[in-house]
Amino acid sequence: MKPANTPEIKYLFEPRTVAVIGASHNKQKIGHQIIANILAGKFPGKVYPVNPQGGKILGLKVYKDIEEIPQSIDLAVMSIPAKYVLEAVKKCPDKNAKFIAIISSGFSEIGNLEQENEIAAFSRKHGMRVLGPNIFGIYSRAAAINATFGPKDIMPGKVAIITQSGALGIAMIGKTAAESIGLSAMVSVGNKSDLDEADLMEYLIEQPGTKIIMMYIEGVKEGERFLKTVKAASSKKPVIVVKSGRSRRGAIAAASHTGSLAGADNVFDAVIRQCGALRAESLEEAFNWVKFLAEAPAARGENTVIVTNGGGIGVLATDACEKYGITLYDDLKELNQIFKKVMPEYGSTKNPVDLTGGATSKTYDYALDAALKDENIDSVIALYCQTAMFDGGNLPQMIESNYLKYQKRRKPLVFSIFGGKAVEDAIAALRQKGVPVFPDVYQAASCLAAMYGHIRYLAELSDETDDAQINVDAVNAIVDATKEENRFFLLANEAQQIMKIAGIPIPKSVIAHSLNQAVKSAEQIGYPVVMKVVSRDVVHKSDVGGVALDLLNRNEVISAYEAVLHNVRAHQPEAEIEGVEVAEMVKPGIETIIGARRDKVFGPLIMFGAGGKYVEVFKDVTFRALPLNRKEIRSMLQGIRSYPLLVGVRGEKQKDIDAIIDTIIKLGSIIQKCKAISDIEINPLVVYENGQGARAIDVRILLSNP
Repeated sequence: MKPANTPEIKYLFEPRTVAVIGASHNKQKIGHQIIANILAGKFPGKVYPVNPQGGKILGLKVYKDIEEIPQSIDLAVMSIPAKYVLEAVKKCPDKNAKFIAIISSGFSEIGNLEQENEIAAFSRKHGMRVLGPNIFGIYSRAAAINATFGPKDIMPGKVAIITQSGALGIAMIGKTAAESIGLSAMVSVGNKSDLDEADLMEYLIEQPGTKIIMMYIEGVKEGERFLKTVKAASSKKPVIVVKSGRSRRGAIAAASHTGSLAGADNVFDAVIRQCGALRAESLEEAFNWVKFLAEAPAARGENTVIVTNGGGIGVLATDACEKYGITLYDDLKELNQIFKKVMPEYGSTKNPVDLTGGATSKTYDYALDAALKDENIDSVIALYCQTAMFDGGNLPQMIESNYLKYQKRRKPLVFSIFGGKAVEDAIAALRQKGVPVFPDVYQAASCLAAMYGHIRYLAELSDETDDAQINVDAVNAIVDATKEENRFFLLANEAQQIMKIAGIPIPKSVIAHSLNQAVKSAEQIGYPVVMKVVSRDVVHKSDVGGVALDLLNRNEVISAYEAVLHNVRAHQPEAEIEGVEVAEMVKPGIETIIGARRDKVFGPLIMFGAGGKYVEVFKDVTFRALPLNRKEIRSMLQGIRSYPLLVGVRGEKQKDIDAIIDTIIKLGSIIQKCKAISDIEINPLVVYENGQGARAIDVRILLSNP
């Protein structure tokens, strides 16, 4: 949360005065390189080097102390040993400093968290914000400032990059230069003691010179605020994310399937995509997207055509389009009408449009012109395989001229060309000119898919959310009574009470405390019935033989009652058994799982997937951050592999998808409104045919344990 006296983020990216504390006379030192980079970029503001030796650096007067600087400072860049940073920071309020960029390392990355926190706390208290520590600096085109110790010659452009890794960030500057990608900003966040990606995006969202935001992330601190800002940014411009660290979270709540399935990366992946960000699998893919999206016009529709001179590469491109969800235009009559005039005798007007191996540069010109002029074609993937028949010397010219024509008409076009050295040289030369040409069809299709991903997100964007009216006081009363017993999970009957409060259908059930009660309860409910042990010490009942299913008569109930008690006592002799739950044996349906949990990073989350006892084997689940609306939940359901089972397969009728959505909304409302609950899980939620609803068979509720 921002302090009340926080400075406007604009002055980090557009400072008028910059102090470099630790400026050095030694050309090999970082403090000298930063001064040199600022001057090389022709920063129009005032630059104040600070070094106890005084003198001059690159023609600038050097001040021996911060206090000697004659005016207020918007940005103080510190490149001094870590042990001196706090002392220097404490002098900055006297100069009304707004932002402090700490280049210095030696803080939390090596375990020195205490001093890092002290610097951040002091700065906030005195109306300053901290970037870093452990960063390489900041570049901003808006202020023509390169306050980094990276390369001097940063190409100005439309792409802003935020990176958590300093070394990788410097390498990224080199990569952007090699790929002719112009930057509007490049910011290193380092240890994120104060400022983080969300703070920086607040400026970049509205900054007119930034068309694309790219982030390299290793970890997220304030997850809910981060997601809110990513969503705001994605609503205005593409946000591309590369995140390292795909391992599962170390500490997992063993009592919850939801907790064990909520690995750090699969949750991050789901919620970041939910907020409209485009997640790249690699830096190479990210830079391909960045370069393409920075210049590509947005497609007006989804119809894509592949134009090729080789059947094999055309099939590969078709596979790539299917993988990335690109819609291929398949109106055979229209395609024939569009391309028949330019098609060689043995060619094919089907999509992929095959010009055959005898195609020349003029053949491509005619075909691409036809696709450009047709209003039914919204984007084109042009492929080329090196052949003896093609006039290879004209390849670069053909590609560039067609690309420029498509740019002028605002229609997306990407190329993938494959061949020997001449082709490789053409790729390198064309990419330097900003032409989207790739050696692999999957790279080309991936770029087009990124564009369509952002277009679809904007088309479906909505701020509406759906909520359920829950009697929060009644839920909290059950929770409070549980906590008074120093217990942090609810017993089966307590969890069922909460389901009743929320209006989620559950099977009829009774807790029996004796064999006679069990038999009587079974006869009242009606056969068949289920029996489950009720014990605060037994979390996974089936693992210890504490469940008996499909009991058809009195004798089976008697045998099952004794077997359940025997099994539990054999596996967990210390377990305190409260009784045995006798419940209605519900009719079969599709078994699903719904989980809601309060994530430590991203706040309230919901999980949906294929349920039953094999949920952790198949792991066919997906996550979303709350709150959600019905349309978003329906999209979430469609994201699991087994979704076709809900729609109906092999003659089966569609299942009651609306009942699932209602249950998700109700669980989401509970986890958001009842702060003491950390996890709720229904497994299985048995779903019946459309209109027949769903039943929560087994419910597990965990409480936050301080």
